[in-house]
Order: sequence, then C-alpha cells, then structure tokens
Amino acid sequence: MQTHDQPTVVTLDAGGTNFVFGAMNASGQACKPFSRPSSAHDLDKCLRTMSDGFKHVISQLPSRPVAVSFAFPGPADYDNGVICGFLPNFPSFRSGVALGPYLEDQLGLPVFINNDADLYALGESIGGALPDVNARLAAAGSRKRCSTLLGYTFGTGFGLGVVCDGRLHRGDNVCVETFCLRNSLNPDLIAEEGVSIRAVRRVYAELSGSSADGLEPKDIFDIAEGVRPGNRSAALDSFARLGTVAGHAIAAAVSLIDGIVVIGGGLSGAGKYFMPSLLDAMRSKVRTSAGDEVGIVQPKVFDLDDDAQFRTFAHGEPSRIKVYGSDREVDYDPMKRTGVVLSKIGADKAVAMGAYAYAVDKLGL
Repeated sequence: MQTHDQPTVVTLDAGGTNFVFGAMNASGQACKPFSRPSSAHDLDKCLRTMSDGFKHVISQLPSRPVAVSFAFPGPADYDNGVICGFLPNFPSFRSGVALGPYLEDQLGLPVFINNDADLYALGESIGGALPDVNARLAAAGSRKRCSTLLGYTFGTGFGLGVVCDGRLHRGDNVCVETFCLRNSLNPDLIAEEGVSIRAVRRVYAELSGSSADGLEPKDIFDIAEGVRPGNRSAALDSFARLGTVAGHAIAAAVSLIDGIVVIGGGLSGAGKYFMPSLLDAMRSKVRTSAGDEVGIVQPKVFDLDDDAQFRTFAHGEPSRIKVYGSDREVDYDPMKRTGVVLSKIGADKAVAMGAYAYAVDKLGL
C-alpha cells in the first residue's frame, strides 16, 4: 500500500507537438513514460487525449496517486487551473479553458498546473544542472556555490523558468516569460521566431532557397553534420542564428536575475552548433556615451560543459587585499561569473521531477 512517505504523482509534459505522460514518486519514475500527439489545434481531441492519457497512467499504478501535476506552456491563471490568453502553440485554448477543474472532474484527484519551463527549471534545480554544477565545484576544491538557476527550453517554443534558493520564482502573475522578448536579428518579431523548431525550419528554407516541408530539426542537424544531403552552410547558419537570438534574450534575463543557465528541450541536441553564437551574444559589448565598453552581461560568461572554462569558473581570481590602516590582509575574489550548461537529464525528466516536487509541497506531504 502507498504511504505518504512515498506518494505518487501523475505527470505530463504538455508540448505543442506531443504530450508525454508519466508518474513520479520519491524514488523516481513510477511508470514508463509514453507520448501521444497533442492535437493542439482541436480542443475536443486535445482534452480527450489528455484525460485518456492520465487514466491510462493511473490504471498502470499499483495504488492510487495523490495528485496530478503537470506543465502547460504559455500564460494562464495557473492557481485556478484556467488556461487563457495568447498561446502560440495551443491556439484552441486561446478563448479560455478551465483545464484544472475539468480534469479534477474526470479523474477525481487534485490537479496542479504550472508553466512548463517553470517546472523544467525546478526539476533541474533539484536533480539536474544545479546540484551537478555544485558537486563539480566541490570536487574542484572551489568555495563557490550556485543557488540561482535560469532554465530555458528550446523546442516548439522558447520558455524560461527561474529558481532562487530552492524556490520557484513565479512572479505576481505567474507570468515569467521570454518568448515575447524582442528578436535581436529581426526587432519586429518576437524572440521565439528565432528560437524554436519553426525558426530553424524557416531560416534553413530562406538560406537554402528550398522548401523545408517535411524536414524536422534533426534532419537539418544531420545536414549540418554532413550525413544527410542538403545545404550544409544553410543548416549550420540556421542553428547559429538561433544561438544569437537566444543569447541576447538570455543576456537580458541574466543581467536582472544573476544565476547560471541550463538549456534543454528538443533543440538542445544541436548545442555544438548554436552554443558558440549564443556565448558570443552573451559576451557582446555596448558603449557608454563617453565611449567606454561594457558587457551586456556584467559577470563573465563561461561554457560549463568545457573543462578548461569550468576550471576558470570554479577557481575565479583568488586575491588578497590589504585592510586600510592595518597590516592585515583579507581574501577576496573580484571575478563575477556565470555559466551556461546543456541539460544532462533532459527536459521530460526535469519537468516530471519539478511537477512532482511542486505537488508534494502544495499537499504538505
């Protein structure tokens, strides 16, 4: 029999393309995740898929779960379970859907809904990038520790979640968003038109002069790798441009919320092609009216997946300074620094971990 020491929570990663259903307990995944097309343009079909998917998970569990907790992209009244507003990837929900109450009626369980990138960031802060980076810092003998994480998802959309000192930062309106920032390469467009699956397809088609119909980002990645016929230069540049737009958007967030960055989602597998331009954008300079150069991000930016850069990030610039009017000296480190790392656990697992942690916290278990 299930006890409150080992509650099970049913989870969902609700992407605009696919739904990934699963269940979590304190030991990890309580069942094998499975996916179904989300049918985001058809409300009736989408809701039926969601309800049937949850019921299937529940039927596979040895005991009844304590809650359903899952991610949903875009703006909403999450506390009341109502999805509403401009949702580019779920157009059938734009007029407003009381999704949480609907599922509570269907399933007879408490239902918690959050932004997908919020739960992704929470999962990465609990069992992903944040503890991993801190463990690597400890192993390197560094006294530095990180407590703030910005989690970005690159996929159907461009999402952001923020965790500070172990707590999810949801804001006053549960509306911490990045998709609507200005696109640095095309200021009339939102950033998501430069950082998304559709952006990679569109840019590849524009640069290659050929249709991208039927091509997935993995196909364009394979063209960049030289293992699939196509315009390799256009493929490489499609990912490089994604990195530039993402880098400028991330720089704006890091300048306001000082923390490390983890990137996940379906497009993160192309990291070796977008990371150089992303880091270049974050390290770019602007000028004062007097002509002085300053970075758009004040801390130095490091690629934490690069061993040499991580060593510098870990050790900083240890220094000693004399105390005025005394012979005494004190230690200090003048290097402000942040870093970017690619997810090692994957967005699906991180979202599920975040959803579980959020529900257990809300239920006081």
